[in-house]
Amino acid sequence: MGVQAQTLVSAKWLANMVKRNLVGPHLRILDTSWYLPSMGRDAKKEFAQSHVPGASYFDIDECTDRTSPYDHTLPTEEFFADYVGDLGIGNDCHVVVYDASDFGAFSCTRVWWMFRLFGHPNVSVLNGGFRNWVGGGHPVSAAHSKPESSKFTATMNRPWAKSFEDITDNIPTQKFQLVDVRSYERFRGLEPEPREGVDPGHIPGSRCMPFEMFLGEDGKMLPTDKLKQFFQESQVDLGKPLCGTCGSGVTACHMVLAAHLCGVPGVPVYVGSWFEWFSKAPPEHILSEAKREL
Repeated sequence: MGVQAQTLVSAKWLANMVKRNLVGPHLRILDTSWYLPSMGRDAKKEFAQSHVPGASYFDIDECTDRTSPYDHTLPTEEFFADYVGDLGIGNDCHVVVYDASDFGAFSCTRVWWMFRLFGHPNVSVLNGGFRNWVGGGHPVSAAHSKPESSKFTATMNRPWAKSFEDITDNIPTQKFQLVDVRSYERFRGLEPEPREGVDPGHIPGSRCMPFEMFLGEDGKMLPTDKLKQFFQESQVDLGKPLCGTCGSGVTACHMVLAAHLCGVPGVPVYVGSWFEWFSKAPPEHILSEAKREL
């Protein structure tokens, strides 16, 4: 499985690595910024203008199965290996991921999870993201030179990725707790989904833990005791099996990261999430308060 990295690293720690010119084959930094169209931001353009010195850009829209009708369907092992190898990442490399969202973390947890899913636990999240990097007065750069390619071997831990069928089978059995990290309003069916043609609502038996509530006002992950309290208040038992879901399998990984920090590693994700569920599920498996009011 390789080396187990510290889950969260501070901007101070990373700035020290950058200052010591340690970014290279053994330490790679990835800007994984991605935004919904409604956010009105261009992640690639922003990266070209300003990023952590030495970082490369990881595009979650490209590192996906592009033959799928759903967003962010997982790529094959071979595709992932080629994609990250092209970013200069080998199996002995420590990877640090971040994004530039206002939240402090938005899409970076998905890439953290993908590296672990494909057998690379030597991956860390920059706690507080680019927001805290800039806020701490650390240097930024517009320069980018493509790293020399490395050989990466990927081995997918398949039970960590749940399918539509797995979620359907779980409705009567409730073998695992399904945790949806979209907003309470989208979960309840009272606020529109960001994707056209998709109504809000939730999967029967699921619980809601909005992803931004895993983060403090400073954009950093909450301390472990506060995370445990949030799980408890949301009636999610960390002692029983879990699975994350969201809109398209991105922010669900906040819950996976939070559980990991609470001592529960390896929580799976329903990769298709609500986008796929709404497209495939029978009407009785799409629960919404808005429907009840009609």
